[in-house]
Amino acid sequence: MIREEQNGPIRWQQDSIAGVPLQRFIGHAGTVEVGFVEFDSGNRMWIWSSGLADDAWGWAPTGDGAKLALELWLRTWLENFRALFDGRAAPMP
Repeated sequence: MIREEQNGPIRWQQDSIAGVPLQRFIGHAGTVEVGFVEFDSGNRMWIWSSGLADDAWGWAPTGDGAKLALELWLRTWLENFRALFDGRAAPMP
């Protein structure tokens, strides 16, 4: 059975292959995929990453910790666009 859970603004869906659940969760904010969290069994840690930026990745000792770290990164990253969303962006020269 594939699990789906809502933690704060991110909805997490467990990934699967051929109906077999994986230790990998894909995060969505609305319809946008914002990142994923997966267990690295070789290093015994949870890795998080986002396709929204090339350097967006990290690790945590638990899956919940990795999900929280991704959410924190996403909030910080999106803050860079606040002026644009609020209509305060400076015009291009």
